[in-house]
Formats: sequence, C-alpha cells, structure tokens
Amino acid sequence: MGGLFLGIDVGTGGVRACAIDAEAGIRGFASAALPAPRVDGDAVDQTPELWWMATVAAVRKLGETVDLREIARVAVDGTSGTLLLIDASGRPCSPGLMYNDARARHEAARVAATAPAESGAHGASSALAKLLFLLDHGYVGDARHAVHQADWIAGRLTGCHGFSDENNALKLGYDPVARDWPSWLEQLGVRYDLLPQVLVPGTPIADIDPGIARTLGLPPSAQVAAGTTDGVAAFVATRADQPGDAVTSLGTTLVVKQLATQPIFAASQGVYSHRLGERWLAGGASNSGGAALLMHFTADEMERLTPQVKPDEPTGLDYYPLPKPGERFPIADPALAARITPRPAEDCRFFQGLLEGIASVEALAYRQLARLGAPGLRRVIGIGGGARNDAWTKIRHRVLGVPVSIAEQTEASYGAALLAMNGGPP
Repeated sequence: MGGLFLGIDVGTGGVRACAIDAEAGIRGFASAALPAPRVDGDAVDQTPELWWMATVAAVRKLGETVDLREIARVAVDGTSGTLLLIDASGRPCSPGLMYNDARARHEAARVAATAPAESGAHGASSALAKLLFLLDHGYVGDARHAVHQADWIAGRLTGCHGFSDENNALKLGYDPVARDWPSWLEQLGVRYDLLPQVLVPGTPIADIDPGIARTLGLPPSAQVAAGTTDGVAAFVATRADQPGDAVTSLGTTLVVKQLATQPIFAASQGVYSHRLGERWLAGGASNSGGAALLMHFTADEMERLTPQVKPDEPTGLDYYPLPKPGERFPIADPALAARITPRPAEDCRFFQGLLEGIASVEALAYRQLARLGAPGLRRVIGIGGGARNDAWTKIRHRVLGVPVSIAEQTEASYGAALLAMNGGPP
C-alpha cells in the first residue's frame, strides 16, 4: 500500500501523532498536551473527551507540515489497562479509569479467586477489575461496550464501536492463546455483550468517518486499523522483528521484553506474554535499574563519573543493586536485600560495579526467560535514559554476550504508524 501512515499515541501527558511513508521513513511528528488525570487516593480517572480533543489538536498540528490527504491508514495506541464504558453511539457512560487506577481492590480479589494464574487480568489496576468496579457501582446505564483508551479513539475516528485488539484486551481477561474470551468470566458476572470484538493489531476496522475526515484533514478513503498498547507500540518502534530480538528499558526500573515463538507465563514473577500475530512478546520487570543507582549517586555525579568507567576492565564486584528490599524478576523474593558490598574507596570503581551489577541482573533476566521457553538471545536493543550511556552499553555487551545497540526510535506513535503500514505486527 502506498501513501502515508498515521500513528496516534494517547499517553498520560499528551497525544503524539507520527506520519511515515511506505518505507517507514518519518515525515513528521506533532503533539498536544493533556491535563493531569484526577487523583483521589487510589482513584485515577480522566474525562475521555479530553483524549479526543488532544487527538484532534495533535493531528491538525501534524497537518501543518505533512499533507494528511496522503494518509492511507491510521492506528492508535493507548495506555494499557485504561477503560471506560460507552453507549451504542460511543458516548462515555463512565469516566476513563486510568491505567494506574487501583480502587478496584475488592474486585481484584474476586478475579484472583477465579482467573487462572497466567491470565493478564490480575491486579487492582487491571481492566477486568475496573470493569467489575464499574458494573458494581452503577455506571452501566445505557452502556453497550467496555472499551480501552485506544479503542475509543479508533471508534471516534470511524463511528464503529466495540472493537479492541489482542494487546489491550489482555488485561480485560482475553485469552491470547485460545484467541477468545474465556468461560471463567461468567463466574464473575461479566456481561459478554459488553466485551469488545478482538482483532489482531493492525487489522483494518473501517474507513474513517467522512465528517471526522473533514475535521482532521484526512481523506475519506483512509482506513482505521486495530491498535495496541503504548508499551507494545514502543517495542514495535525499535524495529525488533526476529525471535530472540529483545528490548531492555533502562529507566527507573529494568524492564526486559523478548520476541518468542511461544507464549511464556510465570505469574509469580510477573512474566506474561502479549500476542504479536503468530509470535509473542514475553517480558518481565526487575526492581533494579536507575532508582538503585540514584540511591548512591546523583545524575550529575553519574555524568561526571562515566568517563572514568573502564568497560573492558571488570571490577570483579558481584553486586545486585536494588533501591530497597524486594525483587520480582528475575528473582521472585519480596524480601531480597540489595547486594552492594564490599564498597571500594574509589567512587568511580563503585559506580562501575553498580553498572556491572545491573547488567548482570539483565543477563539473569534473559537467562530466566530462556529457562521458561524463550529462544536464544539474538540481540538487545536499549531504550530509556540508561541506554544512552555508552560505557554502560559496552559493559552490557560484554556481560550479555550478544550485540547491544541503542534504539534509533522509541516513540510509541512511530510504532503505531508501523502497525498501520504493515497491516499487522512485525
């Protein structure tokens, strides 16, 4: 398919739009800010209309530098687990309960007593717990569909509501292996008529609504495709596309994701898998990472010490850096203490030891995924602030034993645009 492809990323702080050509070259980015969600204790919600207003603003801004009349297909990603109820015409019947809304603790306990351990629907912030909360607290009214953030924006674009994708639907209880809604949802009193029709990400849903096309400056022939979650879109943006390809996010925490040929689930360690067409994106998160470094050095101190790091001369220090006791993956131990002794007198040597320690945790994480059934590690692409530290990248290459690179592009909107271009996952 020729023309241009539009990816829309609905995030927490704003909406970002990206247009690419048929060779995946970026033609332009634009963004529009979102106000902060309402926070009241465990409750975190937002008025869905704000998402739409920001989407319109971002796309129109993109149109100032890109000829949107060339757009052939659009895909939308959104925050994972954000849910709302809508009526048959798409009007919200509830607030948008955000991805980190955790008020549904009672409902999460009901899910925990019913759902299989490998289900992605566990936890108070899961979309399923949120749906049960909305059903239990009188938000049903004229509700016809339970949809996620990305689903609702796609519905606004097309006028066709009640569609979702295999990634967003995971936390609503969807079974990605059977590719169906499981029968155990009946035990929780879930109304099947509220559940969306689930499509493979990138699958065309419908042509854009003609009125919306005029509003946004898009052609009436543009198709809108099923989207994905922001995390999966960011993975797709790295262009990792072969089994064994992995992406490590070096941010506050250490998050690893790897393309696999079969699903991997280890609920006790928080390991689960998103379906990407006929492949799987398996991942887990460690408490190690940037927060552990900041327990000992400020960002400015780390920048000063980095030139003194000698990646090819291992310190021999055997560290397991953690910001506080407790680890989830690759070691599931809520009481695990950080191992950061002995501390050498030289700050630069201690700093290098910490970097080596986090790299060792990363290597252990990928070995654990391999023990659970992942293919052999082929290459690792780094994203997040830590990935830009060249000395750390060289240490990670030595410890991991495979090529380590920095992602050229990590924008979720770019990943969504790739889904639109390919008509599906990589």
